[in-house]
Amino acid sequence: MSQTKQERSKALVLEAFDTLFNTRDYVGAERYWSPNYIQHSAHIAPGREGLFDLVKSMPSTLKYEAGVIVADGDFVIVHGRFSGFGAPVNWIAADILRIEDGVLVEHWDVIQDEATQEQSKSGRPMFGESFPVYR
Repeated sequence: MSQTKQERSKALVLEAFDTLFNTRDYVGAERYWSPNYIQHSAHIAPGREGLFDLVKSMPSTLKYEAGVIVADGDFVIVHGRFSGFGAPVNWIAADILRIEDGVLVEHWDVIQDEATQEQSKSGRPMFGESFPVYR
């Protein structure tokens, strides 16, 4: 059975994020990010190099976990968690990516600190089924 465009786009984003953030295979990650990658994030320097340099500067304990992912046309939004990057709390991010010709060409994000159970007014975790435990 062939995959839909949306299924292929979601799989591409998940593979790209795993390759860069978890495996840290920078050469392999080049196949997912356009050399002309446009970065809109306030946390990341311009271009593919800005993103790769940021990841290279982070501790080897950096981990990315994907949650809900949706695709529409050329856009994919993935809700995920970044942990182990040296900050006192995890980040929960909604990453919005535009895909063109099978590569990531543009990125926006919304990032916030992950709340503990005591901080959560809703009483529900921001990501997954459990609350983070910070030391």
